[in-house]
Amino acid sequence: MPSSDIPRLGTGIGWRPEIDTVVERLPGLDWVEVVAENVCPDHLPPSLAELRARGTAVVPHGVSLGLGDAAAPDPARLARLAAVAEALGAPLVSEHLAFVRAGGLEAGHLLPVPRTREALRVVAANVRIAQQELPVPLALENIAAQLAWTGDELTEAEFLAELVERTGVRLLVDVANLHTNRVNLGVDPAAELDRLPLEALAYVHVAGGVERDGVWHDTHTHPVTAPVLEVLAELCARTDPPGVLLERDGAYPPPAELSAELDAIRRVQLRHRRETARV
Repeated sequence: MPSSDIPRLGTGIGWRPEIDTVVERLPGLDWVEVVAENVCPDHLPPSLAELRARGTAVVPHGVSLGLGDAAAPDPARLARLAAVAEALGAPLVSEHLAFVRAGGLEAGHLLPVPRTREALRVVAANVRIAQQELPVPLALENIAAQLAWTGDELTEAEFLAELVERTGVRLLVDVANLHTNRVNLGVDPAAELDRLPLEALAYVHVAGGVERDGVWHDTHTHPVTAPVLEVLAELCARTDPPGVLLERDGAYPPPAELSAELDAIRRVQLRHRRETARV
């Protein structure tokens, strides 16, 4: 998949109903991401309709499709995600490399897929099914994990790279999740970035969290920390991401603080663009 086919999104923020009017007024905002399951395709929230009318791109982000499940994606869930993408005029949709249900039980959480060759075969088949049903390209996100399976044959980045090779799926790289896995599982973010086919990068997530008793909690309710911005810088040193998005899911700060976090993200990108231009 040529990188030229990936749309340039710019700098964005996760749209949430609690801060809808704040998002509308944020200066220099290029796009927003919305949790797909929270949008009714035949009755868009007025704020999203307003943003769309301005020409602001809106990307639906799924959290329950379960492309890492052993079973094939549920046709009804896929149809709904496709309808949301069409209603929003979305340039792409995103989901997670995770499983969320098994044996008829819902986990209520994004769980890591066993990174084996057999699991890779199943996930690749699920991704192909989703691609056939969705009206726009699909991007998959690396997750924040609290555990690792025994018997893994690949790192998460190697697993994603194989998926890109087999299916042409695009990548959503969450640098906060890479930092989470560094603290909790000892994963080296730079090494993972080196293993990813960044030419397939669709966009990037940046989010805040907090460390308690040696465990990093990817809360999305705390400010973005310097270590997460350092992982973003590592990524920007390797490629110029088509889009970067700030995630916030609670404990919303004043608009000025949200703007400051977006500005900090922009500064990281701008610094690396200037360094690239000097080379």
